[in-house]
Amino acid sequence: MLKNKLQLGLALLLFVLGSSTAWAELKPGVRAPAFTAQAALAGKTFNFVLLEALKKGPVVVYFYPKAFTSGCTLEAQLFAEATDKFAALSASVIGVSGDNIEVLKKFSEGPCGGKFAVAADLDRSIIKAYDAGMMLLPDMASRISYVVTPDSKILFVHSGMSPDQHVTNTLAALQAWQAKR
Repeated sequence: MLKNKLQLGLALLLFVLGSSTAWAELKPGVRAPAFTAQAALAGKTFNFVLLEALKKGPVVVYFYPKAFTSGCTLEAQLFAEATDKFAALSASVIGVSGDNIEVLKKFSEGPCGGKFAVAADLDRSIIKAYDAGMMLLPDMASRISYVVTPDSKILFVHSGMSPDQHVTNTLAALQAWQAKR
């Protein structure tokens, strides 16, 4: 009986820690790390350059653990559905994960609906630069979204493993930012 309780307790602890958000996160007001990454949009590959994208307006840089998993698929679909709302705010979206580009080409056509790009971070350098690694699996991206303004500053951060609030919260942050300008 005690052994079962210990096993259950350990399993629960591992679940909570494993599903937790990143170790840390970058804070609003700090400079967003610049990056260039191989990315896919509607099944086509290209080099995504954050500094180039910021010349056109704010960028939502969102990290997700693994393409084609249930939560990541839902989150991508929600971002795809909101593409026009982001565009109305002159904002673009880039998803980042440790998946390879072949997987991301398919993901960009499927759940992303060809509406926004997803970038491959094979060496995890972007995940590390943004403090977006999972607590127990630091080489895997946590679910964290950053809004980066054209001056390369982080405006807003939303961290949480539930995929359903990232779009709503990043849109609200962009709307508030636009209203102040």
